Amino acid sequence: MSAAEILSQTTDSGPRIVEIDIEGMTCASCVSRVERKLGKLAGVSASVNLPLESALVTAPAGISDQQILDTVKATGYAATLKHDAETRSSPASHPDAAKESPNDADDADTEQNHMAHGGTAATLLPRLLAAAILTIPVFLFSMFPVLQFPQWGWVVGVLTLPVVTWCAWPFHRAAAINARHFASTMDTLVSIGVSAAFLFSTVTLVLDPTLTAHGSAMEGHAPLYFEVSSVVVTFLLLGRYLEAKAKSKAGDALKALLNLGAKEATVLRNGDEVKIPAAELAVDEIFVVRPGEKVATDGVVVDGTSAVDTSLITGESVPVDVTVDSTVTGATINTSGRLLVRATRVGSETTLAQMGRLVSSAQAGKAPIARLADRISAVFVPIVLVIAVLTFGLWLLFSLPVIGSADLQSAFTAAVAVLIIACPCALGLATPVGLLTGTGRAAQLGILIKGPQVLEDTRTVDTILLDKTGTVTEGRLSVVDVVPLAQVPAEDILRLAGAVESHSEHPIAHAITAHAREAGTLPEVSEFTSAPGGGVRATVDGRTVLAGRAGWLEENHVPLTPEAMAALAEQEQRGTTAIWVAVDGEAAGLIALKDTIKEGSKAAIAKLKELGLRPILLTGDNAAVASQVAAAVGIAAEDVQSEVLPQGKVDAVVALQAGGATVAMAGDGVNDAAALAQADLGIAMGSGTDVAIQAADLTVMGNDLAQVATAIALSRKTLGTIKVNLFWAFFYNAIGIPVAALGLLNPMIAGAAMAASSVLVVANSLRLRRFGR
Repeated sequence: MSAAEILSQTTDSGPRIVEIDIEGMTCASCVSRVERKLGKLAGVSASVNLPLESALVTAPAGISDQQILDTVKATGYAATLKHDAETRSSPASHPDAAKESPNDADDADTEQNHMAHGGTAATLLPRLLAAAILTIPVFLFSMFPVLQFPQWGWVVGVLTLPVVTWCAWPFHRAAAINARHFASTMDTLVSIGVSAAFLFSTVTLVLDPTLTAHGSAMEGHAPLYFEVSSVVVTFLLLGRYLEAKAKSKAGDALKALLNLGAKEATVLRNGDEVKIPAAELAVDEIFVVRPGEKVATDGVVVDGTSAVDTSLITGESVPVDVTVDSTVTGATINTSGRLLVRATRVGSETTLAQMGRLVSSAQAGKAPIARLADRISAVFVPIVLVIAVLTFGLWLLFSLPVIGSADLQSAFTAAVAVLIIACPCALGLATPVGLLTGTGRAAQLGILIKGPQVLEDTRTVDTILLDKTGTVTEGRLSVVDVVPLAQVPAEDILRLAGAVESHSEHPIAHAITAHAREAGTLPEVSEFTSAPGGGVRATVDGRTVLAGRAGWLEENHVPLTPEAMAALAEQEQRGTTAIWVAVDGEAAGLIALKDTIKEGSKAAIAKLKELGLRPILLTGDNAAVASQVAAAVGIAAEDVQSEVLPQGKVDAVVALQAGGATVAMAGDGVNDAAALAQADLGIAMGSGTDVAIQAADLTVMGNDLAQVATAIALSRKTLGTIKVNLFWAFFYNAIGIPVAALGLLNPMIAGAAMAASSVLVVANSLRLRRFGR
């Protein structure tokens, strides 16, 4: 079963995965509440992602989509099924999903709810601008006595009113919705803190309209906190606006990936070219790809030759030559010749769709390290509310020598500062934004991380097993020797063979022709014939030339002497593939071909060693070939295992694991799938088979071993970034709350610091976008 099928599977009896969009979440506490509520449904588990505002819900057949949506709505948030081609759920539940829930009044307010929670930068910007414009005079009049005038307090109060109502509405609405469900989030802290400061100031102003009966520790400043309310709201809106912008950038990589596909396709119908939307392509339809156009979907070339730019999918800049029977991937770009392609995968089954699903799934999941933040956030807000109340009470009851005598104003200031500084925004963003950015950057580099747990796995890996063919080597043959057997010189053998093979489409023929062309111009060919699986025959310069296997020569009555057969055996012992060349009825020589080492393999092995990994080469080839390859790329002789069968690869992984090693395995073939699954970290080369890719934890879409090193390095970098984010989020709250409780933190500064902490966490994560540049 493919990765796409696993992600979108739906059966009558087994569990299925439902992806939903959730509006209104603002912090880690929101995430924790939704997950807990969904977890109370029998057999249901959920992974909620704050930056993506979505959830992946695993549910049994007995739980309908509507039950899942109603549960989320009952928790206080708007929820809808994600509308994409890849998300499937039980057919019976689809009609219900479109119905309005009679038990939840929020259904009709989806757009208003989205606006209220300020889910996008565009909806937050007007509130932020209004708050900033009104806050500037409020701050100046309040903080600088020289600007004050009779009745200035009333003017400041009037200017503050729209800031703490309309501008701060996203916080108040979220707090009210959660209070209705007897819950609290960071918005609860903000709403209470801002409202308390405004109401305290309003009552003070009503009781003393001229502000003559109150003194203050700050000369010329009455005990009014209108500026606290307005400045805190402005800072928090600024922080949330920057978060929204940054989170949008963090998801740009996935959005760009999903938008790569061609929008239209030109299909051949009854001999005519017809343009249709690419989404309407059907399997086995023939479509045309002209130079400069995108390939509409995955398929096989049935006519034409060209070079295809696959950089959008694999991250590799060198175009790939394609001809008849070559596979092409949707969203890649045809650079030269006109191609006719038969569609083999469409819609949700295409490589691009599967990539998008895998990236989205990884981003929506949770790394084990994120569970710590979830557990803390579940009880964080109630504890902070208790601390704020205790702070207020203790300031009134006791005298604190370090600060001075406690009074109502000091008690109020300290309690509000505790509420403001404690908002766990940074804590909720620390892991998901790092994961979102890291996996998005990985997708741009042609690396698919299947799940967040893979990040944890890369940290401990110390050994990597490398399959030889297709991983360390090219996986395609090139000429390494020409062996004359008669009176024909080696250069003539190569020239004649290259000419006759130039008309063949076989990969071996391509290798011989390419090598021959490097030596000079090839002569003209006539009377060309070929036999599938046998060889080719043609007339070149008036001479009859045959090239192929021994059976092809025997079929054409060309005798093979014992000396010639001995030469063949010698080449086979060297691990080469030998092709016979006969000229005018006589075996003239052998052309030996061999798999070549990839250009970047040696540097990639060195990089893996730098990352602390011990590379071990596994191959089914003989010891001589394996040793030559290992020596060329820098793998120690003792770390080479040759003539290994597929089960032997699994045994090798098990043996290393039994010895205490944490093993990664990189491979690309069906024979690697079992070992990839057995390894602690399976890495599939994207040029390989679907079976290998499905069995792996991490996939590099190209065929360059350097991408394996890059994948491990990026995974470790992403995990490191998440750890730094969590450390500073925890450290910030651990230090900030006691400082605020002691009265050493002005609420305005607390608001700025809280907003800054969230922005810094996001900014730190966005540094991953520059990885590898």
